[in-house]
Amino acid sequence: MALSDARSRMVARAAREIAPGMVVNLGIGLPTKVVNHLPADFPVCLHSENGLTGIGPTLPPERADRNLIDAGGAYVSTIPGSAFFDSAVSFALVRSGRLDLTLLGAFEVAQNGDLANWKIPGKFSPGAGGAIELAQKARRVVVMTTHCDRKGNPKLLETCSLPLTAKGRVARIYTDMAVVDVTAQGFALVELAEGISETEIREATGAPLALPQGDIPRF
Repeated sequence: MALSDARSRMVARAAREIAPGMVVNLGIGLPTKVVNHLPADFPVCLHSENGLTGIGPTLPPERADRNLIDAGGAYVSTIPGSAFFDSAVSFALVRSGRLDLTLLGAFEVAQNGDLANWKIPGKFSPGAGGAIELAQKARRVVVMTTHCDRKGNPKLLETCSLPLTAKGRVARIYTDMAVVDVTAQGFALVELAEGISETEIREATGAPLALPQGDIPRF
């Protein structure tokens, strides 16, 4: 199974996390691709921390307005009702708890819901950005990430080793291999990607993983 196919299925599955009427922030990286998996008339208000609500599909450079980008720098489009504002207003929306959901990338997620996604010591980072406030203030925090890093090391761990973005805030994780919930007892498998076995997912997860009874749903 090609990694690009696995990531595409993960993004499409994560898009189903969004319910009609939600106000949703799409974080930098994989989460920004979710917009392209929503129906054109889907009733949702997508928020970008750099000052936009009402985000339409991403566009190729030849069709894009070069002044209109999301938080990750991708060219996006507007929809009827889109609004532009400065960073103060954007983060007032975040800090006041108006986001129903944020989808964020991650370097590591711990079994208690701790999130590390802004800094790898020794590597350049522009700073924590809005991730800390998004993770702390959104009503529901969901992570989208590859299950393992480029060296094959698990990203779902008993304890995060990297600097934390937020403690105990992650509710669900979408990866290229599985959908995993964070529960009071730790990680719980919800769904498996097509072609992934129970043995493979256990070996790729750096913490105990509870499996559901009966057949495991696939995506």
